[in-house]
Amino acid sequence: MTMTKEAYRTFLTGRALRCRVLVVGDVMLDKYYYGDVSRISPEAPVPIAHITAQKETLGGAANVAHNLARLGAQTLIAGYVGDDYHRESLEEKLTARGIDFRALVRAERPTTTKLRVIGGHQQMIRLDFEETQPPAAGDARRLTEAVRAALRESVDALVLSDYGKGVCTEAFCQRVIQEAHAHGVPVLVDPKGTAWGKYAGADYITPNLKEINAVLPEPIANDDAAVERAARYVRGKFDLRNIVVTRSEAGLSLVEEAQTLHIPTRAQEVYDVSGAGDTVISVLALGLAGGLPARDAVRLANLAAGVVVAKLGTYAIASEELCEALREERE
Repeated sequence: MTMTKEAYRTFLTGRALRCRVLVVGDVMLDKYYYGDVSRISPEAPVPIAHITAQKETLGGAANVAHNLARLGAQTLIAGYVGDDYHRESLEEKLTARGIDFRALVRAERPTTTKLRVIGGHQQMIRLDFEETQPPAAGDARRLTEAVRAALRESVDALVLSDYGKGVCTEAFCQRVIQEAHAHGVPVLVDPKGTAWGKYAGADYITPNLKEINAVLPEPIANDDAAVERAARYVRGKFDLRNIVVTRSEAGLSLVEEAQTLHIPTRAQEVYDVSGAGDTVISVLALGLAGGLPARDAVRLANLAAGVVVAKLGTYAIASEELCEALREERE
């Protein structure tokens, strides 16, 4: 690492706690029902799950905010919610984690919610409560103004978290990027789909290998040279400043205008990559918000991802865990 372990720990326990990061995007609630399956319904040929446990967690852009809050950042979130029970549950969880949700806009749409029923260790069904069409013009104006208000209160970094649920239209993304840059705030994007032109001008974009392959003329292998070529193609085609490609067991790559850095993963075993992208963009945003050079912020993000992928399920790493990982890291 360029920075010493002690310098990273000093950052995490000091400057990082004063950073303000705004997360803008598709806010979600994840619900899980766990049960035992021992018989088939007499009403239809479907299994019956006897529910024994349930939980609700922050998902989508809200999971990015959760990661930042657990790392100690002063975290704000902006997006759409509905006037429903799921919004109430979501806001309770945001409150419990100290996340400022004044920029959430109540719109004529449901609070995006994913409900999963797990029988034994297998997902039986997923129910989606959502509206993926772009919002009404009035709602879009209210969300834009909420983002502007947050930026006026001083923000050190902005994350656009796109899950394809209607928030991140081209017009909205361009307004947010321009407003952030007018305040001197770097913008980081977790992309979705193939219309990356809407992210033009963003300072960092953090696709995984599957996502970057989706916007290439031909898919690439997961090797350093191919990833660098692909990232440089993407930089030019979509007018993006820096690319951070997350590559699962191969680690990640930072491709800047003049330089490239490939970092192998820390994890000895990869159990579950779900949520690792949220971890990477959260730690990267925190590092940049706190003034770390991009290369040092990326190294810290890669270390955090190595901790997260070694755990089952979506997981938000805490600052103390990242400090412990630093202690165990070889120089």
